[in-house]
Amino acid sequence: MRNYTTETKPTPLVGPRLEAFLPELIQFRRDLHSHPELSFHEYRTTDRIVARLEAAGLAPRRLDGTGVVVDIGSGPIATAVRGDIDALPIIEETGLPFASRNHGVTHACGHDVHTTVALGVALLLAEMDQETPLEGTVRVLFQPAEETMPGGALACMGQGVLSGVPRIMALHCDPRIEVGKIGTRIGPITSASDTIRIQLTGRGGHTSRPHLTEDLVFALAQIAVNVPAVLSRRVDVRSGVSVVWGQISAGAAPNAIPAIGSMSGTMRCLDREAWHSAGELLDEVVQQVAAPYGVEVSLEHIRGVPPVVNSEHETALLEAAARAELGENAVVLTPQSMGGEDFAWFLSEVPGSMFRLGTHTPGGEEYDLHRGDYVVDEAAIGCGVQVLAAAALRSLRDL
Repeated sequence: MRNYTTETKPTPLVGPRLEAFLPELIQFRRDLHSHPELSFHEYRTTDRIVARLEAAGLAPRRLDGTGVVVDIGSGPIATAVRGDIDALPIIEETGLPFASRNHGVTHACGHDVHTTVALGVALLLAEMDQETPLEGTVRVLFQPAEETMPGGALACMGQGVLSGVPRIMALHCDPRIEVGKIGTRIGPITSASDTIRIQLTGRGGHTSRPHLTEDLVFALAQIAVNVPAVLSRRVDVRSGVSVVWGQISAGAAPNAIPAIGSMSGTMRCLDREAWHSAGELLDEVVQQVAAPYGVEVSLEHIRGVPPVVNSEHETALLEAAARAELGENAVVLTPQSMGGEDFAWFLSEVPGSMFRLGTHTPGGEEYDLHRGDYVVDEAAIGCGVQVLAAAALRSLRDL
């Protein structure tokens, strides 16, 4: 197998062609940013993607509801490239002239950039294929509903988008990395993410006589403290299992023990196997912690997504592409994230890799994802197209 990381004197495959596409891509991104749509409701976005692909002479296929898949080239598929297309239910606070026109919805995670990059990859490769036919096929997927759990990836897989696909690659905006650089990591790059909901019930009573009832509030407190502690001793600590509570609710009066209480939170994990074992263990631990207090326990464990685990070869393809297109110092090691990402479902079927696309203007103000004031340096669009398109072209060599 070729070692792309040691390639000498890398030659840009995409950069010289990109300049002609950039003005249109920036305008396309701004249009999407002005018209964000929530998960599984990306109808206008889907229409815009289909129209532009068809104008380029391609034959895109609409997925059920929303989303698009298109093949460029002919023959065996060398790789798939994925861009997610949905927005978040957040009020935009950027003040940009092309800010969201859909109040309460915005592309605060950069999916408008992801979509535009994927479109740029399709358009650029289509132009190259028309000039000299590609020695294989590149599949570009515009995936709906990444921001929901368990994510739109599963719906896409159910419609055969991975049929014949040997690998898949993707990107995600990262405001901590400067424009012109990408962040990569072999192995787990994001965490599994599940939702936990627990409800306790009892008879209720007076706080002066907790021995005559079931002390729900005390039981909730014990679960909140001890369940994460027990799991940390029952599951390999290197797997990064983390249970964090975001909501606890019980009672209405300081001198009354309530008859019902609830709590909810998330369980995250960096190891796919540990994710399964911790999930099986969770119910047992909750029941054991609650048992001394006589309360009835109802546990709802909602599986979210597994961790994204980047394969070595596909990560090497992306790194080699980035160094050739953006410069020898364009690749940085990105830290693991405890956030969830449904790209992981694709990687449960085929090898692949996701990289972090730098969106921070050097010396400029810092923003963060999932905030209404998140602003992207649009120079990142060209960088994303260069890396993904060049990596797709390199993957053709593996056929």
